[in-house]
Amino acid sequence: MEYTQLGRTGLKVSRLVLGTMNFGPQTDEPTSHAILDSALDAGLNFVDTANVYGWGENKGRTEEIIGSWFAKGGERRDKVVLATKVYGNMAADGDAWPNHDKLSAVNIRRAVDASLKRLQADYIDLYQFHHVDRSTPFEEIWQAIDVLVQQGKILYAGSSNFPGYKIAQANEAAARRGSYGLVSEQCLYNLAERRAEMEVIPAAQEYGLGVIPWSPLHGGLLGGVIKKEAQGGRRASGRAADSLANTTIRAQIQSYEDLLDKHGLEPGEAALAWLLTRPGVTGPIVGPRTAEQLESALRAVELELSEEVLTSLDEIFPGPGPSPEAFAW
Repeated sequence: MEYTQLGRTGLKVSRLVLGTMNFGPQTDEPTSHAILDSALDAGLNFVDTANVYGWGENKGRTEEIIGSWFAKGGERRDKVVLATKVYGNMAADGDAWPNHDKLSAVNIRRAVDASLKRLQADYIDLYQFHHVDRSTPFEEIWQAIDVLVQQGKILYAGSSNFPGYKIAQANEAAARRGSYGLVSEQCLYNLAERRAEMEVIPAAQEYGLGVIPWSPLHGGLLGGVIKKEAQGGRRASGRAADSLANTTIRAQIQSYEDLLDKHGLEPGEAALAWLLTRPGVTGPIVGPRTAEQLESALRAVELELSEEVLTSLDEIFPGPGPSPEAFAW
């Protein structure tokens, strides 16, 4: 496993991030624990979750699964860089009360204590804002975060799904307070969705944030979906199915799969390896449902894409270009 520092911090994290969104809804607890053990054995030390994972009536279930894994001992907690998120409403569906969501000081205080209890942990390494809160000023957010840091409940704060200007606002507000500010941004970024290159990634680099791409295979679209369908395998669903319904995108994905087949590369592994070449990227989030999917993701860290392949990928999936040149002279 390769490691890098998370943004401008001294924290060393693996170049792959283990996403746990499937733990509970699609992957049972024993299998989830086996995946966590395999990841740790492979040197993957960065585990990402969120308080709402488990979804519906089972919100918080994913954190509980991770917590029961930590409780097995073996220095599991000490070896892991633990990241979770706050924003979503954790009240039971139909029973939402004011102040049970978003980023007010009162909800941040409530949410972190609840996450720590579910995770059976004393502290969270990286506490991430799952979405922008347009009604809470950053001065209030940083006041709450600074208290948590002083209490030893969290070490760093990060953002997720923030536009570039909000990253700037957040860290300028932190600087005025003498707070450390955001150290990471978790954003949608992959070969098929490169708009983050216009504003989000440049802002992250300017302020010293590590970029953590989520959905690196764009919901399976970049994982060899057309070939799998032709072979009678699992059909596309969700974001991938919606994209393939567009004939232009389908032709683009066919060109992508043909290119990688020509070079003897697995599409999913190549898509992850491409992200690892991108400026500012700490590591993409992989969300395996099975041990086999984890093994495939781990191979991507050692995969080196040739300049010919990288050039061809840019031709198939051209980026938006830098801002403002992408939309102005």
